[in-house]
Amino acid sequence: MSDANAPWLVVGLGNPGPDYAANRHNVGFMVADLLAERIGGKFKRAQKTQAQVVEGRIGPPGAANRRVILAKPMSYMNLSGGPVTALRDFYKVPVANIVAIHDELDIDYGMLRLKLGGGDNGHNGLKSMTKAMGADYHRVRFGIGRPPGRMQVADFVLKDFSATERKELGYFVDRAADAVECLVIEGLERAQSTYNS
Repeated sequence: MSDANAPWLVVGLGNPGPDYAANRHNVGFMVADLLAERIGGKFKRAQKTQAQVVEGRIGPPGAANRRVILAKPMSYMNLSGGPVTALRDFYKVPVANIVAIHDELDIDYGMLRLKLGGGDNGHNGLKSMTKAMGADYHRVRFGIGRPPGRMQVADFVLKDFSATERKELGYFVDRAADAVECLVIEGLERAQSTYNS
């Protein structure tokens, strides 16, 4: 059980730079950006880490209010573990209070699955985080579906969402941000029963 007063570290996974901004692989950044907007913060470079962060609080005033550090590693996806570990150590966040938001190939587009721990399913950002600090952190898995035809997975995840997908992307990103807030404020079981699809 995590310490009720310990902060939460919510990490959107993605690749830095404008060339990657609208890629499927960057949906974690998109959700983190929306969460930052909701708490009225702007991402700034964190000292001594390869990450951008926003600090704030989410939840209603009182006991359910949580201190949260939102983060976007600036190291490229496959090296996410280093910046996340540095932030964990700097802010003294228990691993059970870390949430990774990431794209997931094995779930249909826009669907969400929340879980604690587990494998990386070939996702390089998770692989790097798990290697750096073990697997016992939360994941908010944002479905992007499988590549069409014979398209390679690497090409698919580094392409922008299609025009059809973009029509609903805002709604799905909003729902993922809601799921993160529910997880932090009300716990995994409540968030799973409300948002897992």
